[in-house]
Amino acid sequence: MTRKRHACVTIPPYAVAMDQMNRFAVYFAPRPGAFADATAALLGWDSVSGLSVPQPALPGLHAPLSELTAEPRKYGFHGTIRAPFRLAPSLSPDAVVHTVRALSTGLSPAVCDGLRVENLHGFLALIPSGDLADLNHLAAKVVRATNPLRAPLSPEERSRRRPESLSDHQRALLDEWGYPHVMDEFHFHLTLTNRLAPQHAENTAAALSAYLAPVLPSPFRVDDLCLFGEDAQGLFHLLHRFPLGG
Repeated sequence: MTRKRHACVTIPPYAVAMDQMNRFAVYFAPRPGAFADATAALLGWDSVSGLSVPQPALPGLHAPLSELTAEPRKYGFHGTIRAPFRLAPSLSPDAVVHTVRALSTGLSPAVCDGLRVENLHGFLALIPSGDLADLNHLAAKVVRATNPLRAPLSPEERSRRRPESLSDHQRALLDEWGYPHVMDEFHFHLTLTNRLAPQHAENTAAALSAYLAPVLPSPFRVDDLCLFGEDAQGLFHLLHRFPLGG
């Protein structure tokens, strides 16, 4: 079945029922348009339709785009606001929907100057430029409000965050909020590739920058909270889009 894109409502019907989602997350995802289409094609996965999409043939790449984007593909093109979490056993998926919907009505959109491709510790991502205070404030509010929804981290989940590589402060954030890169450690980004060897990063960044240049939004706006769910195959689907109404 086909799911229509819509900027402001639930996106039915789901390929997977809400109660079959392994994890939930709150992301930024672009509204329908050229930017959404180009980035879905870049990763090869449309989280709205729940379908794979053909990837463009870009010049200057050292490997097929399908290989370079294998890791971010399963999440869909997004910017993390609340990292994926398992639902607390006492709660139903409806609690997530109600919480994020209510939260969205009291928050205002965040606006930045634009986006640019950057090398972030070996992987390429789009990062915002300009004053990020409103975006950081928005993310902190979402993390606080959704924290009661999540199940405690299992030992395996905590181990996957490699706590031995984190600072003391980041480990404290991990234990309190379920993720180490929140609050004053939050750095909004929209991942484009796997980790790349240093000798390939520059050419890949140039190719992706050229591909995305015609569609990058300026200014860049976060106008919605997008509720995503992870299916049994580890693929993320856009379930609801809640416009920020503050």
